[in-house]
Amino acid sequence: MSGSTIVVLTALDVEYDAVRERLRTPRLHQHPQGTRFEVGRLEDGRCRIALGLVGKGNQSAAVLAERAIAEFSPTALLFVGVAGALHSHIALGDVVVATHVYAFHGGTSEDDGFKSRPRVWEVSHGADQIARHVARGRSWAGTGRAKRKPPEVHFGPIAAGEVVLNSTVSAHARWIRGHYNDALAIEMEGAGVAQAAHLNRSLPVVVIRGVSDRADGTKETTDRERWQPRAVANAAAFTAALAESLTTDEPSRHRPGTTATTGSSQMSEAVRNVAKGNARVGVQAGQVQGGVRIGSEKAPPADLLEAIADLAARLEQARDAGLIDEDTHHAARAELDGARAALQSTPRNTSAVTLALKKVRGLVADVAALAAEAASVLGLVRSVS
Repeated sequence: MSGSTIVVLTALDVEYDAVRERLRTPRLHQHPQGTRFEVGRLEDGRCRIALGLVGKGNQSAAVLAERAIAEFSPTALLFVGVAGALHSHIALGDVVVATHVYAFHGGTSEDDGFKSRPRVWEVSHGADQIARHVARGRSWAGTGRAKRKPPEVHFGPIAAGEVVLNSTVSAHARWIRGHYNDALAIEMEGAGVAQAAHLNRSLPVVVIRGVSDRADGTKETTDRERWQPRAVANAAAFTAALAESLTTDEPSRHRPGTTATTGSSQMSEAVRNVAKGNARVGVQAGQVQGGVRIGSEKAPPADLLEAIADLAARLEQARDAGLIDEDTHHAARAELDGARAALQSTPRNTSAVTLALKKVRGLVADVAALAAEAASVLGLVRSVS
């Protein structure tokens, strides 16, 4: 859907720049607390990306991921960056996509040694399936500047801690190898991002890492050979393809009355039959499970909810086209969110819906087409009041 947003977060400037290069005319979006995001669409225009820089470490990643989720209400959260490989079969420049993220620093220190108390977050099944489908297609890597073998995409655990690992013989390296031997790569932000997504009703989150070193003492050499920008360019290319696929898949995952994986029709848990005028409704059902209640409750008109959603999508398009500024867009979108909530409340508050739409009409008065559409939705509210 045109109104859908995917948040993409990075830790380093080189990572941020690799994603930003793929956005058309990114626009500044400033959070009230000062955090700056840039919002734009990918090259083909379907997917809207909100891009943010969180800095190093799981703590700042968690705080700013939570801030981005609250600000943009995204359909998915992607974290993109570089990482060190923990297995020899993973080449420099390859991409690692987390199947789950280990926060490996938790534990307890006792007389007989340190006992691990790790936390782990698993990627959602749907997001994992889409990421694997993108990887199998391999078309995501087909636009590289150099004619070389496309990087491999590896799926597996990623270890996230608070230190940069650059040794295979240090106590830290031995600890990782002894307790997290299945981890494919090591980094410093994935656990914070995964925790923030988990606390927001399990928002789909995918951590994508380009391998820029082997965590084996050669990091200075690989950095000098500029493997960081090369690796993150591959990760950004995969991220762009994944974001497009997530956006394309989003309507079927959220459309009422369909399954998330097949899109097949299902009977919803509650069937509402609404009569107008002198008509009366009994019960129409192929199969009844649970209680049956007959009353005068009315569901929010589906066409009105759809009209508000369409108006919200037009606002996004107008903002992206430069017809309205970010502050106007933000204020109008907040009014539409309030109108939707008032429409779905019990009892339905049509006065609040009307007032919100009048405010929207005033905010976009300089854009004739938008003002006309707001007036049209306002008329629809009056017809059902």
